Amino acid sequence: MNRFLNKGTLATLQQFRMASNLLINDSKYAFLKELGLKENNAGVFHGKWAANGQTVQSFAPANNSPIANVQNGNVKDYEIAITEARKAYNDWCEVPAPRRGEIVRQIGDKLRTQLQNLGKLVSLEMGKISAEGVGEVQEYVDICDYATGLSRSLEGKIFPSERPGHALLEQWNPLGVVGVISAFNFPCAVYGWNNALALVTGNACIWKPAPSTPLTAIAVTKLVEEVLVANNVNPALCSLVCGEGDVGQALVKDKRVNLVSFTGSCEIGKIVGQQVQARFGKLLLELGGNNAIIVNEDADLNMVVPATVFAAVGTAGQRCTSTRRLIIHEKVYDQVVQRLKKAYAQFESRIGCPLDSNTIIGPLHNQQAVGKYKASIAEAIASGGKVEYGGKVLERDGNFVLPTIVTGLKHDSPVVLRETFAPILYVLKFSTLDEAIAINNEVDQGLSSSLFTTNIQNVFKWMGPKGSDCGIVNVNIPTSGAEIGGAFGGEKETGGGRESGSDSWRQYMRRSTCTINYSKELPLAQGIKFE
Repeated sequence: MNRFLNKGTLATLQQFRMASNLLINDSKYAFLKELGLKENNAGVFHGKWAANGQTVQSFAPANNSPIANVQNGNVKDYEIAITEARKAYNDWCEVPAPRRGEIVRQIGDKLRTQLQNLGKLVSLEMGKISAEGVGEVQEYVDICDYATGLSRSLEGKIFPSERPGHALLEQWNPLGVVGVISAFNFPCAVYGWNNALALVTGNACIWKPAPSTPLTAIAVTKLVEEVLVANNVNPALCSLVCGEGDVGQALVKDKRVNLVSFTGSCEIGKIVGQQVQARFGKLLLELGGNNAIIVNEDADLNMVVPATVFAAVGTAGQRCTSTRRLIIHEKVYDQVVQRLKKAYAQFESRIGCPLDSNTIIGPLHNQQAVGKYKASIAEAIASGGKVEYGGKVLERDGNFVLPTIVTGLKHDSPVVLRETFAPILYVLKFSTLDEAIAINNEVDQGLSSSLFTTNIQNVFKWMGPKGSDCGIVNVNIPTSGAEIGGAFGGEKETGGGRESGSDSWRQYMRRSTCTINYSKELPLAQGIKFE
């Protein structure tokens, strides 16, 4: 029959079939349209929505069904976006910081109005359970609140000058444009951390989200756009370019991007770091983490088990702070392993659609992740490991796997030392705390770590110069679930960047040391006479 239809009619029929299969047209997902999303969405915003790249589909990891279509940006679109972002910066940098903070506060309030809907979108597109999806959006809200207060307390120091009639002080100014390249596992919060701080410190933003989570980025940008327009601020201040590697490369190599904040794998982070350094740009890297919990012999096991399960299984092991190694004292090793196996078994019936309220474990993000899960388990078994629980891909729609516990491996086995973005927990044994700390520190990454103990001496040893070498050093809590008030980031191959709280704002500004002579004399420092 198709041979009797012209090309235009065939194209219309094809579009109809594509539209009828999209989840956005299913009433179950009505929240998508409430967020302003459509069947076909422009993935580029630079004060107006327009894209010239290929049209792609965003898929739901729970069933691998297409959610909606997105027209990506290309390098030409990026060029327009960076030009418009620079223009927006020129006005924004002169807005008083408290006024900038007021607008960021309004962004937080706008996010609150769509907290549940945005959380559902994160769950649908990324795959994390609904509670975690809403929690991720709440992080953005929280950092907006934090940044609002920060806008009235950005500080510089005044130092005593050795020269009479002189003042010596620091002046902090915005950088310009902050480029944010975010990862799939936190498609909303990572941008939020960067966006809120970048805005209150006087910068513009250009966002390149993960290729597999464009709808979250579009929905967030639409909300931010509303606030900027309502305040007569050039909306290109928060520009967006969805796309593939060519867009990312254009951003990374562009001298007009003053700071590149990159969240992703260590492998890609090394490339990004070299390219930004080659142009002497500023860099903020948030990369991988092969995180460990140490369970000392005096630990409260009633705390250890739920903390480990949350950190190892939450987000299906796809947080950069997920626990991947559990290092247990030999005296409590058997007891902890048995209790963990029992706890894991209780959650098996609660693996499912992340939008269902009973679900506690969602899917992996894509089939590539499932493949890496299977390969790592096969390698662990070949290396002498024993699968105590899990180790299987579930035969159902979507990308579901069983959370897995592996024992019997040496602490320095290659599969243990390598980060696998999946719910695989390698359980190791130690005799002394010094041995456990050495095991914690022997991996290439240095993001998060935790020690369970009731001994105060152990606590301060763990936090000290011969303790954990990570950027996050916890005691009696999981490795994941960081609060926004502290600086977030890690050491070694995690990249050394810091986002969110504490003094992370300094990475978004440039510091000038200023000496002001208010006298009629011209004395030189260090007592030098040049006469």
